[in-house]
Amino acid sequence: MLRDYPVPLVLALLLHTGAALMLVRGWTPENDDALVIRPDIVNARLIVLEPPKPRATRRLPAPQPAAAPPAPTQAAPQPAPPKVEPADRARETRDAARARAAAARRERLEKLAETAFKDALDREGIELASNAQTDAALSYIGGIYEAVVRNWSRPPSARNDMEAELLVELIPTGEVVSVTLVSSSGNTAFDRSAEAAVRKARRFQVPEDIGLFESRFRQFTLLFKPEDLLR
Repeated sequence: MLRDYPVPLVLALLLHTGAALMLVRGWTPENDDALVIRPDIVNARLIVLEPPKPRATRRLPAPQPAAAPPAPTQAAPQPAPPKVEPADRARETRDAARARAAAARRERLEKLAETAFKDALDREGIELASNAQTDAALSYIGGIYEAVVRNWSRPPSARNDMEAELLVELIPTGEVVSVTLVSSSGNTAFDRSAEAAVRKARRFQVPEDIGLFESRFRQFTLLFKPEDLLR
């Protein structure tokens, strides 16, 4: 069996022999040859790492909305014509009729005044000296007659064929001094209404020409016959 392992056996014996010798001699390691390992001094600092500043983000301009196409121009609607109510139309018709009636009434008054005073002049037999005086007198006569009719209150019993003749006396200022019934209409209410109309007028416009006033307007006869007003 020793023949099978000659070399390893020899090596093992040599190793054990050397170890025994070392133990006997008291082997100690040399201090000078000892390996001293000194750790390097590490100079370390605590570095606080600040978080990286966010990179400024460049804002892209907001997209502008596309301009809307201009709306087609529409013609402004025409205001509807004001609606005329039936009541308004009827009132307008009445007003127009009244205006026409008033115009016709004024025309009749002028004609009636001229006719009435011409009749009175004929009855009294008074003639004016010239056409100029006649025209001037007629203008004042028309004003007197219109003032009387304007102040006349028609009695319910008045009729178209009634007429009253009054004698009127004035002073140069045109104020009425007296009114006397010369010829009655046959209706007391009508006569009194004619007298009252003259007195209510109180004052008439008379010519400043004292000669014309004395000859015609100091005292005159008024034929009150407002037949056109009774229709």
